[in-house]
Amino acid sequence: MWNKIALGVTMLASQTLVAQEIVFNQKAALEQVYQKPVEAEGLLPMNDLNVDFGYVLYQSEITTQSESEDLELENVRDYAAVYVNGKLQGRVTDNNKKITIKTNPGKYLLQIYVENIGRITYGPEITDNSKGLFGEVTLDGNEVENWKMVPLNIKKYPVKDLKFENRAEVETPGFYRGKFELKELKNNYLDITGWGMGEVWVNQKYVGSYWEEEKQRSILIPSEDLVQGENEIVVFELKNNQQKTMKLSQTPVFK
Repeated sequence: MWNKIALGVTMLASQTLVAQEIVFNQKAALEQVYQKPVEAEGLLPMNDLNVDFGYVLYQSEITTQSESEDLELENVRDYAAVYVNGKLQGRVTDNNKKITIKTNPGKYLLQIYVENIGRITYGPEITDNSKGLFGEVTLDGNEVENWKMVPLNIKKYPVKDLKFENRAEVETPGFYRGKFELKELKNNYLDITGWGMGEVWVNQKYVGSYWEEEKQRSILIPSEDLVQGENEIVVFELKNNQQKTMKLSQTPVFK
């Protein structure tokens, strides 16, 4: 009887191993999906950039006077990752609009990548459907001006046309590619724990988005989107905190 129990445990353990780790060792530069930029002295919301949904890069040159200065955004909808000279400083939302920039005194390129999660459909802001950045951005109390705003064609760009290279140790947002093997076709869940915000394609088919603020930390990959043998997964990650792996799970993953 104990032999049967041990055999059952062994079989269960072997099944658990199917939930394998996916290594993302290739990256495609985000510049491939840049659309025509718009330049203006002040910020323009996504509405004025003809962007209803998706992502926009707001960038400007800043000058810091000390090693630590507060960057404050008047309005950000709905989520933004802040970079200075390609180095991630953190993330901001409309409920948390201030971040501390840590640099040596000097001139830097400020890049704020903003994602519009969805339109406002209720509450006191129902008449204000502005998205992206608008109002003022200040650094140490001084307004940041002279912006270049670049719409990013994330969801509609053909994944098959992205040009990938071996991944280098850089922090800028981009597309990441990995591969995994399957012997059996069934529904899987992609565990995105540790990642920030982004989109996912499996075998060049879009399967969903993720956001670190959500309770659910996984994306369903239906069996019909998978193939026996080698499968390809592409992830766009906005907040690049140097994660390199995801895992497949047989059940949903929550916080």
